[in-house]
Amino acid sequence: MLDTSKTDITLGHEVEAYLASKGQSTPLVKSDLGAKQKIQKIESLFGEIMETLGLDLKDDSLMDSPSRVAKMYVNEIFWGLNPDNFPKCTAIENKMAYDEMVTVSDIKVMSNCEHHFVVIDGFAHVSYIPNKKVIGLSKINRIVDYFSRRPQVQERLTHQIFHTLCYILDTQDVAVVIDATHYCVKSRGIQDASSRTSTSKIGGQFKRNPATRAEFFSQINNK
Repeated sequence: MLDTSKTDITLGHEVEAYLASKGQSTPLVKSDLGAKQKIQKIESLFGEIMETLGLDLKDDSLMDSPSRVAKMYVNEIFWGLNPDNFPKCTAIENKMAYDEMVTVSDIKVMSNCEHHFVVIDGFAHVSYIPNKKVIGLSKINRIVDYFSRRPQVQERLTHQIFHTLCYILDTQDVAVVIDATHYCVKSRGIQDASSRTSTSKIGGQFKRNPATRAEFFSQINNK
């Protein structure tokens, strides 16, 4: 559940504008509905879906499901659609002159495929080489979580995390890898339960310098 005391509205809108300039925005249309109104509308519409499927909403096990789904969509799994919910990510001056890579591995990714609205489940590995700024380690996890909490394709999710860190840290020396299972592949369609999808986006020294790139992939692979 989102902790609104740890959000930065201004930064959230700055980041979304920056992603738009990079062609990496999530496809959105403007909505004037507040959270409560969205929940009410989704509850009504999802009730219609259940009834269309032939489910009896008078049953005590099913009668509250439209409300549960609506609250889950707005408050839990899709709260990252609102830029107001972007996490506080204050970068501080790199007074210690640290110039080696900082890597956070095995960040949990729990998202939903925008094509079938089923789960994407995996891990992100993120690294950067500080220039003039450093960021609190937990902020990297929060950025991954924010962009995961919206309907996604893994390629865009990877780019959004990368470009956001480049913007906040004012450096291109960033690397992002995501390895995930897609339940649109696992639970339907081909029903392949064992395949995984890996995506990456690297920049700056990670892209130009083979030794830097090798060190990063060695760190995340050797774990």
